[in-house]
Amino acid sequence: MQSLRYLYRIGRGPSSSHTMGPETAAEEMKKRFPSADFFRVTLFGSLALTGKGHGTEKIIRETFAPKKSEVVFDPDSACKHPNTMKIEVFEGEKIAETKTVYSVGGGEIRIDGEKSEEAKEIYPHRSFAEIAKYCSDRNIRLWEYVGEFEGEEIFDYLGGVWERMKKTVFEGLTTSGTLPGGLKTQRKAQYLYNQRHIDESAQTRENRLVCSYAFAVSEQNASGGVIVTAPTCGSCGVVPAVLKYMQETRGFTDEEVVRALAAGGVIGNLIKTNASISGAECGCQAEIGSACSMAAASLAELFGMGLSQIEYAAEVAMEHHLGLTCDPIGGLVQIPCIERNAVAAMRAINALSLANFLSDSRKISFDMVVRTMYETGRDLLGSYRETAKGGLAKNYRI
Repeated sequence: MQSLRYLYRIGRGPSSSHTMGPETAAEEMKKRFPSADFFRVTLFGSLALTGKGHGTEKIIRETFAPKKSEVVFDPDSACKHPNTMKIEVFEGEKIAETKTVYSVGGGEIRIDGEKSEEAKEIYPHRSFAEIAKYCSDRNIRLWEYVGEFEGEEIFDYLGGVWERMKKTVFEGLTTSGTLPGGLKTQRKAQYLYNQRHIDESAQTRENRLVCSYAFAVSEQNASGGVIVTAPTCGSCGVVPAVLKYMQETRGFTDEEVVRALAAGGVIGNLIKTNASISGAECGCQAEIGSACSMAAASLAELFGMGLSQIEYAAEVAMEHHLGLTCDPIGGLVQIPCIERNAVAAMRAINALSLANFLSDSRKISFDMVVRTMYETGRDLLGSYRETAKGGLAKNYRI
């Protein structure tokens, strides 16, 4: 598995695969070919189908500037990966080079025929079962496992990630108005945070605050603000929402939260390695399901639960997102994406509660549910994998 640095990335929304990935690809081509006069980028698959709503064309043009560039949308041609770009480099009127690039999720790219530096694996294990055995044999926790293979500096990096998460929550809670894109979606984070119920119970308050934090981050993402992929832009609100709420109500230190992020990162890394975190490849279960699983594992680590309980929390969180489709209305990361972040945050807390009682009776392993998620995602009709051609995106009329 790769470093957690490639799972938790700080960047601009609204989509890790449709904006951060293409931005990285354009930056790489611009660096490689400084004498180029012109770049032509052809988008295929999901990039072509929802790229306009996600701002793909805009970010590509801005990244190549001041060089001239052209973006072509080709939704009909077959492609190897659902997020495929063909980048043609022109010197004068002649094509000097052509590269095929895949935006594989979480802001990461692969260039066809090339070995990526980011693809370097630093963890020797590829399943939770292997990791659990390694940790049990050495009597260490998941966050210590991360430190053993990444070095202590990874916790400084995760500290920066946590600070960015908290800042994004604050920015979202202090901003009102309408999100861009034409749907006229009203921001609701500030309203949820301030509107105390007239007869509010402790449970209602928890729901309201956790959801307000998830909305805050997701609305910032939808408006092109700076967020942390956890594991993607579209699912970036789940992990910070539950961790911020627990820190505020239970008094956990930043150091403890950073350790929780490390544990959650192991879960996200396993999903990314053995399945997918791309909605275009496996539907929203790969994004929101993965984020919920990471959040549940982070919470279990935060509360000092054992390896079996952490696994159970992560497994339950993913299991009950199986089959979740990716059907963004208008190709925008707004409806149903923002609400899904809030619902998944609450589900992560529910998974934590179940893990406290039931981990010794479980029948399904985390590794099994990850494999099942990938198989389910590959079986989903293409119209339900971030194409905006099925589900709510089909039935809602703008």
